[in-house]
Amino acid sequence: MTSTTERLIEMEHRLGAHNYKPLDVVLSRGEGVHVWDVDGNRYLDCLSAYSAVNQGHCHPKILAAMVEQAQKLTLTSRAFRNDQLAHFYEEIAALTGSHKVLPMNSGAEAVETAIKAVRKWGYEVKGVERDKAEIIVCNDNFHGRTMGIVGFSTDPDAREGFGPFAPGFRHVPFGDIDAFRAAINENTVAFLVEPIQGEAGVLIPPAGYFASVRELCTSHGITLILDEIQTGLGRTGRLLAEEHEGIEADVTLVGKALSGGFYPVSAVLSNSEVLGVLKPGQHGSTFGGNPLACAIARAALRVLTEEDMIANSARMGERFQKGLGEIRSNIVKEVRGRGLMLAVELDPAAGGARKYCEALKERGILAKDTHGHTIRIAPPLVITADQVDWALEHFEAVLRD
Repeated sequence: MTSTTERLIEMEHRLGAHNYKPLDVVLSRGEGVHVWDVDGNRYLDCLSAYSAVNQGHCHPKILAAMVEQAQKLTLTSRAFRNDQLAHFYEEIAALTGSHKVLPMNSGAEAVETAIKAVRKWGYEVKGVERDKAEIIVCNDNFHGRTMGIVGFSTDPDAREGFGPFAPGFRHVPFGDIDAFRAAINENTVAFLVEPIQGEAGVLIPPAGYFASVRELCTSHGITLILDEIQTGLGRTGRLLAEEHEGIEADVTLVGKALSGGFYPVSAVLSNSEVLGVLKPGQHGSTFGGNPLACAIARAALRVLTEEDMIANSARMGERFQKGLGEIRSNIVKEVRGRGLMLAVELDPAAGGARKYCEALKERGILAKDTHGHTIRIAPPLVITADQVDWALEHFEAVLRD
């Protein structure tokens, strides 16, 4: 007899586009750090929907805010004002030190918004010749899947077959300050970069890199755009990953955990100069800044700060990384991370990371392979020491076997 799992996977395969290759587990419920499949099996979620569920699955306070707002008003479009938007602006600006906020829906939309705004700023404020603006990006970047974004990706899977692409981007190796310095010219308006490259395998730049980047951007009048859509909101043990080097970006992009996994919400956080160039009619979104999104985001930010999740991320991340580093296995090449954004890179001779993720699934842990040989580990920030230790036992068993 065909099981429920098999029937749903077959239906999905038959009717859906094959643009993902998920593990063969069909989830139906989540609470805190755990999820359950349709057959009732429980798993420790070590991906957190790519860090969108930092606050844990179905956090009751975010849920309550969502239900309360959904019963009153969900969408007005920005043609009219709503009573949640101003409060959202005030609270996220106070938390992050931002001067201007532009709400969108997805992380990719936030990236596209920043690109548009910084180009316009380059022409109107910096004085770059029209249609000559250049943005420096990093090799192996991941900023989304839109046409504009994949055009400056270096991942063949993201680019192949989708051209032609828009010009205006220069590539440099991530973490190479000399290469960044050499790429700057009179047309450079911005540097768009992830504080830690997540999709590339949780790659962390050398100490002092971002401090030097900040100095160069300031001295050359370049806007520093930090894509904190994955790294932000507690994931690395700080509210924003930029805090690890004591810098401030000119533009910060947040999303994912901004809603705690309940709703697509993103935002461009900026100084007044960059977002100040946008005038009515030049950019917008039907759903961006809607009252339901704002109410959810306000609750998601509150629980993140009030329930010690950021500090817990630092503590549990250190515990998790230490434990992973102590596993004695011939196939483990490197363990790296910051906070609860972790990775185990395997020796290519191990035959790829996916089979180890499948073995972890059989032991009740859901993790994700990336770039062939790397296991990404990013549990919700509410994980406890006992849960970390339990996970480490199973990681050790799988990696040693």
